[in-house]
Amino acid sequence: MIHCKEKLSQEKLLGTFISGCKTEEFLGLEYERLPINKYTKDAVSYYGEFGICEVLKQFAKEDNWDYLLDDNEIIGLKKLHNTITLEPGAQVELSIEPQKSVRELKNRVDEIDKTLLPIFDKYDIELCNKGVYPKTTYKNIKLIPKTRYKYMANYLWGILSDVMMRETAGIQVGIDFKDEEDAIRKFNLANKLSPFITAMFANSKIRGNVDTGYKSFRALAWLNTDNERCGFATKLKKDMGFSDYLKTLLEIPMIYIVRGGKYININGKINFKQFIQSGWEGFDAEFKDFELHANLFFPEIRLRNFIEIRNHDCVSEEYMYSLLAIYKGIFYNSDCLTETEEFLSQFTINDISEFRYNVPRFALQTKVKNKSVKDITKEILNLSKFSLESLNDSDVDYMQPIIEINSKGLTPCDL
Repeated sequence: MIHCKEKLSQEKLLGTFISGCKTEEFLGLEYERLPINKYTKDAVSYYGEFGICEVLKQFAKEDNWDYLLDDNEIIGLKKLHNTITLEPGAQVELSIEPQKSVRELKNRVDEIDKTLLPIFDKYDIELCNKGVYPKTTYKNIKLIPKTRYKYMANYLWGILSDVMMRETAGIQVGIDFKDEEDAIRKFNLANKLSPFITAMFANSKIRGNVDTGYKSFRALAWLNTDNERCGFATKLKKDMGFSDYLKTLLEIPMIYIVRGGKYININGKINFKQFIQSGWEGFDAEFKDFELHANLFFPEIRLRNFIEIRNHDCVSEEYMYSLLAIYKGIFYNSDCLTETEEFLSQFTINDISEFRYNVPRFALQTKVKNKSVKDITKEILNLSKFSLESLNDSDVDYMQPIIEINSKGLTPCDL
């Protein structure tokens, strides 16, 4: 048992983040959509003759993708550096190889969808660009046969954790960093930006065929999933480093480990720091356990060997590309990065934390320190737009759809 301390030194664990330091900056995209029957609008199950599994088989056959398996069950597809995977309620996630521009990401999505969407159509399925299933609720959505999801469902204790797992769809953006200082600046700023961007792209108003009274029911679900592993990942100090994020991660309760293909349930009885020190029922901590544990941590901004920004409802493609362009303008121009930091410095982390709890209901109609969020998001958009224009970056064109509706105080769900 004592040997695990040598195997999993802090230096080795910190290497997870240090390995992400890059000289070039790319944009990553994970795009989740909700499969619904195009006539009834009910959620489509993974199972059955006309289920999502059958669609994946057909697509893999037509476009030469490889299966991703869990205990011989198809849970996704892979081709080169792109994947199509399934979330717990059969939500379809397209993960695109990082690219230098929004235009290149769009071309990759279009190329895959050109073959994928007609196959879904043959099965009378459309992929819905909303943050939550508009009609079917979790009680009528079976988990797909992925062992990880069974353990997550049994562990997550929030009152809306089942909603989060089975009903919601989001868009995740990957941002690169050059070194530790750059990573922490971007990580802190992404956290401060997160509720403003959530408000701007709110798109999950209708659930169970009724108006929920929330602009982003998906954001509400995440606020009520598991306070220990969701929300803000650290105290967001200016002088923090990779070690602060690691410290937080080590103190998160563990859900399970895997040995020889078998799942060993821990169910929150120890955290990862205790696992390193003392093991669990005869098992020593291994690096693969740390990688798994890090992926079972769900803050709105997650630090990996890139920065994963996770706080957006799924929206239609025109707004998705606006989202990517916003982040590119802010994070990949050092002047804009500084200007955005200075602009948001008027808000403390307590202001942001409090504001975050009002965003799901009111979105752009929320106020923070008696200031209209609509006016704040307008300034964020201006900063990013000016940044891209100053670089003569044609990706600025993708910002126009969100600029237009934001100027009217609207979000995608209002349309």
